[in-house]
Amino acid sequence: MSEMKPGLFDRVMQQSALKRFRRWAETAPSDDLRELRRNRSAARRMKYYLDELIHVADNRLALPVVGNQAVPVPYDADWSWRPELWCGPLATQGVSSVQSKSMLGREVTLFHDCQHSELTLRQLRNTSVDDLAAYGLRLDVFRFDGSYLSLVVDLPPSAAHGLKRNHLIRLDAIVELERPLEIFGRLNVQHGPNTEQIVRELPLNDRNLVLEFDLAYTKLNEKRVEKVWIDLIFENPEMSQVILRDLYFSRRPRAEL
Repeated sequence: MSEMKPGLFDRVMQQSALKRFRRWAETAPSDDLRELRRNRSAARRMKYYLDELIHVADNRLALPVVGNQAVPVPYDADWSWRPELWCGPLATQGVSSVQSKSMLGREVTLFHDCQHSELTLRQLRNTSVDDLAAYGLRLDVFRFDGSYLSLVVDLPPSAAHGLKRNHLIRLDAIVELERPLEIFGRLNVQHGPNTEQIVRELPLNDRNLVLEFDLAYTKLNEKRVEKVWIDLIFENPEMSQVILRDLYFSRRPRAEL
């Protein structure tokens, strides 16, 4: 008996699984409910891993390099990060008539108090050779009857780990505006029952923007840091379009005085 070639068994198993799920899909309209429920459960488990595979594969195969976490951070940075929305394709790439607290991906949430939402969020594919991020985010605002609009980015636990009052947290962004617009960045650091906040206005004098938050001016309890997030607050956003071609964060210890 000849020896099975490497990978052949995996291909046979893959074809078998494909035929089984195809058969289940074809017989779903006539299956009894007990069997249909069992097949649905198996399909959902399979879908989770398929979605993960597709996400990672798209990240690695697309151009610009998807999943790229290489960012031009300061040489003395001890942490850096780019949110998943700017790294790879999301399962849901757009939302229209966006309701408050709607999420796009796992880290970006839109907040507003509009009675009638005429807002859209959409992930865009970056194609310029100058773009480091594979994807961008477009926010379209038509009629706006609310008093506030903010985009919240939850930073990962690694941003809070080891965070000290001598740290500077830096936000780098590439922003394209349809018309002049005031945008503010607010850093939020939860420590125990308290939350420290620092608000800075984005200097919209260039496409490439940098904003730094100095924690030395806060009352941060370094031993109780739990969570860090950033609000991007848009003033008078009616009839405007904002494209965030890139968004990434870093932190570094400030120079001793």
